[in-house]
Amino acid sequence: MPNGPGETALRQARAGMAKEPGGTGAGETIMADEEGSSMADELSPLDYLLHRGESHPATRSAFLNLEILDRPADWGRLHEALDRASRVVIRMRQKVVVPPVPVTPPRWVVDPDFDLDYHLRRVALPAPGTLRQLLDLAEITLQSPLDTSRALWEAVYVEGLEEGRAALLTKLSHAITDGLGGIALFEQVYDTERDPAPRPMPPVPVPRDLTGNDLVRASLRRLPETTLGAGRRWLGSAAGTAVRLVTRPGPAVAEALGFADSARRMLGPPPAEPSLLLRRRSLVTRTFVLELPLADLRAAAKAVTVPGGPGGSGGMDSPQEQGGSGGDRSPRASTASVNDAYLAAVCGGLGRYHEVLGVPVDALPLALPVSLRGADDPASGNRFTGVTIAAPVGEADPVERMKQVREQVIARRSEPAIDVIGRLAPVLSLLPDEALYEVIDRITPPDIQASNVPGYAQETYLAGARVDRQYGLGPLPRVAMMAVLISRAGTCTVAFRYDTASFTAADQLEKCLQAGFDEVVELGRKQPARSVARKRPAPKTARTS
Repeated sequence: MPNGPGETALRQARAGMAKEPGGTGAGETIMADEEGSSMADELSPLDYLLHRGESHPATRSAFLNLEILDRPADWGRLHEALDRASRVVIRMRQKVVVPPVPVTPPRWVVDPDFDLDYHLRRVALPAPGTLRQLLDLAEITLQSPLDTSRALWEAVYVEGLEEGRAALLTKLSHAITDGLGGIALFEQVYDTERDPAPRPMPPVPVPRDLTGNDLVRASLRRLPETTLGAGRRWLGSAAGTAVRLVTRPGPAVAEALGFADSARRMLGPPPAEPSLLLRRRSLVTRTFVLELPLADLRAAAKAVTVPGGPGGSGGMDSPQEQGGSGGDRSPRASTASVNDAYLAAVCGGLGRYHEVLGVPVDALPLALPVSLRGADDPASGNRFTGVTIAAPVGEADPVERMKQVREQVIARRSEPAIDVIGRLAPVLSLLPDEALYEVIDRITPPDIQASNVPGYAQETYLAGARVDRQYGLGPLPRVAMMAVLISRAGTCTVAFRYDTASFTAADQLEKCLQAGFDEVVELGRKQPARSVARKRPAPKTARTS
């Protein structure tokens, strides 16, 4: 993969995941703060909010990685690979322990009752074993809540696919990690050749039989020390602010006012009215997928000239800024990014769908996760925020659509208060469930979420089977649809998971989304000069499942 900002973040996530268990045994760091060491096993307020969301269907945030294998995997080797991964990636053996009163953060604790045979299951599809059957199984797997008294992941090995293939479904709670961290986690399971040399098995992490009451007692013992430390930090922060107000009053006040204005924009109503066509929500969901060569999406992006040079409008992890934009990352470049092309294609398909059903709209609220990972962040935990744009679904010209998407995302990513939810999370995490869900219900959700995560440029293998395709099925946190793009070994896959009460015409939806991608890909096959389209072309026959 060509290097870019997201690829750098991916390398950081992988490095953090590899370092995380440390050299002293995972279980020894659970209460390490009592010894004066790291507090990495505390859940951040955002992670805890995501964990609490598992108890409510509308706020569940688990995501599922679906991998299709070219042939059946060796079950013994697969079991061994996940056992090894659970000893390297400490979160795979940890459960969350919550104190009965919020005097200390919840903790990740190595589960003394961890049972790999519970987390890894084996099933077979009935004949004929189609992709549609596999996607329906993935839906049932993702809809089922995780057991929050155990480690927060499940894997299902699926046999009986057409043409002698198999699959692996891996479901993770979002409390464990975000998209970048998930990719780093899965890397612990992969091989780079079909029959590699055996790898040594790491030692089993030391379990800790810890309860919520234990956390409270430990917190009370540390109360004088933690109170003194918090007071020192507060005084230091207050002193720094006072110095800035005295020495540079103008910039300090302007920065504070700018942040307040930005926070109002980030927390205010969506920048576009929600679609009346998509207003219903239910517990019934469906997934369909499409795929296309990464080179085609890259060529389409390169065919579109944008003002201001490169900047990218990447979402969660911008895999194509990291993993495929190639030359358009140079300082002299002035073409769109692959992520711009992806979002423009999604918008085009959604606009067509509304037209076909007789309810055309100019724009829809569309949310994009944005990675906030830094060089020192571990792969576990969540380091992201969200931005919402007015997706130009009514714009018939894909070139103009691409430019409008890019302009909005760059503006939103530049907001001073982009991480305002992260700043509010410590307060929200203290609310009782009823109050928290009331706050959530008062927030108008976007209609659509679109994300992308970077895959692997090279071929990877799983217990002797090659991974042919990888799909990402995301959560539906009160939205009508979640679209996830993954680029892997030169192929882009897009999984659209949607609420069937919101999108009632499945056949039309799938044809329209395919047509949106066909239209954008066509840009890369034409000469650079292109006039504005006067009318949308009719949807082609869908090439999806």
